[in-house]
This record gives sequence, C-alpha cells and structure tokens, in this order.
Amino acid sequence: MGRQHWKKIWVGSAGNMVEWFDWFVYASFATYFAGAFFPSGNPTAQLMNTAGIFAVGFFMRPVGGWLLGRVGDRKGRKAALTLTVSLMSASAVLIAVAPTYAVAGYGGALVLLVARLLQGLSVGGEYAASATYLTEASDPARRGFASSFQYVSMTAGQIVGLGLQIVLQRTMSDSALHSYGWRIPFVVGALGAAVVFYLRRSMLETEVYAEDTSGAEERGTLRALWRHKREAFLVVALTMGGTVAYYTYTTYLTKYLSNSAGLPKETATLVSFTALIVFACLQPLAGALSDRIGRRPLLITFAVGSTFLTVPVMTLLRHADGYWPALGLALLALVVVTGYTSINACVKAELFPTGVRALGVALPYAVANALFGGTAEYVALWFKKGGVESGFYWYVAACAAVSLVVYVTMRETKDLDLTRVKAGQEAGAGSGESSLTPAS
Repeated sequence: MGRQHWKKIWVGSAGNMVEWFDWFVYASFATYFAGAFFPSGNPTAQLMNTAGIFAVGFFMRPVGGWLLGRVGDRKGRKAALTLTVSLMSASAVLIAVAPTYAVAGYGGALVLLVARLLQGLSVGGEYAASATYLTEASDPARRGFASSFQYVSMTAGQIVGLGLQIVLQRTMSDSALHSYGWRIPFVVGALGAAVVFYLRRSMLETEVYAEDTSGAEERGTLRALWRHKREAFLVVALTMGGTVAYYTYTTYLTKYLSNSAGLPKETATLVSFTALIVFACLQPLAGALSDRIGRRPLLITFAVGSTFLTVPVMTLLRHADGYWPALGLALLALVVVTGYTSINACVKAELFPTGVRALGVALPYAVANALFGGTAEYVALWFKKGGVESGFYWYVAACAAVSLVVYVTMRETKDLDLTRVKAGQEAGAGSGESSLTPAS
C-alpha cells in the first residue's frame, strides 16, 4: 500500500476517532452526569432517561445519513467528512456548558437533547463518509485491511475516552466527578474536533470519486438509491445483528458490569478499557484475513458465535466477581464481534456504485442503527427494570440469528471492482442479479 494511501487512511481515521470519542464519552460518563439533568430518585430511572436521549441521537442518524450522504456523493467525500466533524465539535461544546437540573430545571436536559441531535446528524454521515473514503482510498486487494481502520479509529476514540475516565477517577473525588468532572471529556472532544477540522481541510479526495463520470444530477439522490433498493435492504439486515452486539459489549458493558454484576465503577471501566485495546488490535488482522478468504466467512463466524454464545456469556458476566473473569468473558465476546466490525464498512461500500455509494451506505445503515444499535442500551435497561434482565440476552442472540440468514445467502463482495459496480448492477437490475444474489 503506497504512501498516499496511508496518508488518506490516517487523516480519515484520525477524524473518525474524534467523532466517536465525542459520541461514546456520552455513554461512558453517563453514570456520572445522569443525576445532573434529572430529579433525584431511582438511579436506574436516571440512567434510562440519559439512555433515552442517547437513543434519540440515533434516530437523527437517518437524517444525517441522508443529508451528509448526499453531500458526500455530490460534493465529495472530503466535503462530507469536514462537515461531520464541524457538527460534532458544536455538539461537544453544548454538552460541556449545559446547565444542571438544579440551575435550569429541565432546560439542561433540553440542551443535552439538542446536542445529541447534532451528534446524531454528524455520526449519521460520518460512518458512511468514512467507510466510503477508506474503502475507495485503499489498494483494491487490501480493502478489507484498510477499511478495518474505521473500527480501529472508532474503538481508539472509545479507548481514549475510557482512558481519560480512568485518569479522572484516580485524580478526582467521586463527588467532584459527579459535580463538574464529567464536563472535561466534552471540552477535550471539542478541541480535538477543531484540530481534525484543520486536518480534513487539506485531505486528498479519493481517485475513485474524482474519476467517476456518472451523471452529476443523479449523484446522491434518493431516486438513484431506489435503483439499488435491494442492496439498501441488505445493508439494514446485515447491520442488525452486528450493531446490537457491538453496542452491547462496548458502550453498555461498563454500566452492565457496574449495575448488574456489582463491580466497582473503576474496575468495570478498566475491564472495558483493556478489552477494547485488544479489540482494536484485532481489526486489521481480521480485515487482512478477509482479503484472502472473503468477507462472508468472517460475517458467518460472527453471526453463529453471537447467536449461540450471547446468552451464556452475558449470564456469566452477570456473575463475574472480579477483573480477570470479566475481562476474559468480554474478550471472548469481542473476538466474536470482530468478524462483523472488521469488514462491515467495506462490505457495504462494495455494494454500491460511486455516484450513490455514500448515501447507499449512510441511510440504510443509519436506519438499522436507529432501530437496533441506538436502542440496545435502553432495551437492556428496560428488561432490567422489568426484572427479566436475561430477556435482553435472548434479544441480542435473536438479532444475530436474523443477520446470519443474510450472511449465508448474500454474495461475496471481495473481488468487486469499485469502478465497475455500476455497470454490473445496472446490467443485472432487470434479471435480479446483484450483490444480494446467493453465492454459488
């Protein structure tokens, strides 16, 4: 892979890291600021309120996916990536200065809600723009490896957030963290976004996009996407199981270990931090493996593992009594999830032609995340509050089982030529030949 390719991947990944740092610190610091924006009472109810606002951000992602996916296809990947990080910076500033319930009543929660709506818009476009950019910027024979850096950077953002949380937990009192310390990561996120905005202004456009000669009027339109509706529905279906599992073992894991397993917050945070470092290192290895054996084997391995292991792993985590047992189980779960996370970006980008690739990835992926990923934590807490926490384990397993059916029947995408996807799909549109065609 040439130096220019690495430069594009680095700049795209650095921005993605900051985007997801801001997105995830909301979840990882929720246990500290949940009581700041809502009346005192049941801690689980307060977490459900903040988780509800977290989920609302996901419901803005389809809007962001549509708007910013359109920008990415019509104005370029660089333009979309620059706009997404600007929105994320603004949202981080809003959360950092939001007044508490004691100061402004529910006014603070309203500011929090607005900030999450902006984050939803931003991340709704960031995922697709980043997935498309990393896939197009890479050597065709190493697309799986290159696009795996999307989840490396996403996970790195969470690792930095958890690392900052660990530092704050060890340098500030618990009361100080609940009072004002939770604002610090959002200030850091806003500053990081400003730096990435500067970097992205000088980033290079992908050659695949720059050399695309498809009609300008059709680029990034819903009409053009409708011609590839089968691929769009495939994105929703193949995302379903993966996004639920990913958010279960990343953003929700710390709270699960703290609230359900009864581990100290510091121990739960350290478990997540360590597990995510290993998880990030696994992504390029699995991505490179997919370049050799194909995408489907990894996706199927994930779905089978998640379908049959989720219930026992979550049950054992519920009774984990220390750092090492919890870490071992978390790592087992994340190794399984790697089969999805390492390659899902390139699989989705490989399904669409250049003129509608950003929108084709963004909108259906955002819809799937709004329905399944963003609600995972809220559904988990809902089951817990209802006294049937194990119901959530079966829910995660069921989502993976649905995606398993899709993985088994979908066509391999590893060897598709991104510059020729359009011709192949248009030729096969009438006969039903597409990336949805079962593998032979």
